[in-house]
Amino acid sequence: MRRLSACENGGYIKEDHFADVGKMVRMPKNTRRYLMEYIEEFDKLKTKVLKYILYKKRTEQEVRQKFIQENQDMLDEVIQHLKELEYIDDGKYIKRAVAEFINLKNMSIKELKYKLLSKGLEKGLVEDYIQSNQDMLTEYEQKSAESIKTKKESAMDEQDIQNYLIKKGYKND
Repeated sequence: MRRLSACENGGYIKEDHFADVGKMVRMPKNTRRYLMEYIEEFDKLKTKVLKYILYKKRTEQEVRQKFIQENQDMLDEVIQHLKELEYIDDGKYIKRAVAEFINLKNMSIKELKYKLLSKGLEKGLVEDYIQSNQDMLTEYEQKSAESIKTKKESAMDEQDIQNYLIKKGYKND
């Protein structure tokens, strides 16, 4: 009865308290061993996946592809756990990858989109990012096109440069 009054005093509903339950449920003999083995295997897989994604940020699809030989149900649990901890976040991955591409490469929006999709990112997620950052990406694309024109103008004529840019996915502006 003290347990029930403690529940009430603690602000809990006493009907939610299992006062009539006085015995533990017996588990089959090997259950504890199997549970411990499962937890051990889960931890091993989580450690492998963490090492893989901490070396270099990866998309969920890249993780799935790398660990395709592993127990898929357990891999799903590991991925879900790492998503909750934000170690795997495709939205953040897109932002980081685009920032890296902008700093290191000259690319059209079309090339950028292709690169992101090749990483196994969802098309809708990539398109949403491009749509919401259209102004910034268009400006980046124009600067990239100007940079390419400047680099290639000594070796190519204007029409060849224009054809090259169109082939790479730049808009014909």
